Amino acid sequence: MDLGEGWKLWANGMAFGLEKGAASIPYALLAYYRKLKLTDTEAMLLIQLLAFRQIEQSDFPSMEEIERRMGGTPSVVASGIRKLMKDGWLSIDEVTDSAGIRSERYNLTGMYHKLSVCLAEEAAAERQKDRFMMDEEPASTSAEDEQRNLFFVFEKEFARPLSPMECETISGWLDQDGYVDELIRLALKEAVFAGKVHFRYIDRILLEWGRNGVKTAQDAKEYMKRFRGNNK
Repeated sequence: MDLGEGWKLWANGMAFGLEKGAASIPYALLAYYRKLKLTDTEAMLLIQLLAFRQIEQSDFPSMEEIERRMGGTPSVVASGIRKLMKDGWLSIDEVTDSAGIRSERYNLTGMYHKLSVCLAEEAAAERQKDRFMMDEEPASTSAEDEQRNLFFVFEKEFARPLSPMECETISGWLDQDGYVDELIRLALKEAVFAGKVHFRYIDRILLEWGRNGVKTAQDAKEYMKRFRGNNK
């Protein structure tokens, strides 16, 4: 086959592939699935479920369809799905449409939550590393990091796992808004004290502090002391 024939074949293959569409796969899944203790088969199962949903609008592909796509045996695919569900990566929802017809679909919220927490931990570890390089202080142990990590603090107060959107909100407070960790913890403490433990109220506290020049935890404590004194 000459060079012209080869390029023509390649171009035809690319055109066919583009017509079939492209699936969006979270980079964190590809980058960290090993760290998150997923096997190659389990990671590929999640990727295939994403592809079925995005390209074929199929929220609940059959085991046979997945087996044909992956070339795996029924027992391998079924055990992989069960393992992902047991570990909280995946769940199955029962839905009812407007005509009253019930059906099932795979829910990937658990996957997005685990990936969000993983990215948050990576970012926290990177910030800790930067502080170590600047201050030349010993790095804290992994147990101390976990205790100090804002995401774990919030999950403890909320008594449930955070949603991907909530994890993004915390990351936004840190990275975009520039709030220091201690200030966010203090805002959470204020929300708990007020009996309004939800993100909208915490965000309102941080905005109020920002408008009044509060930038550190000490500023916040002094502001709250004045505020409560004025409201006696």
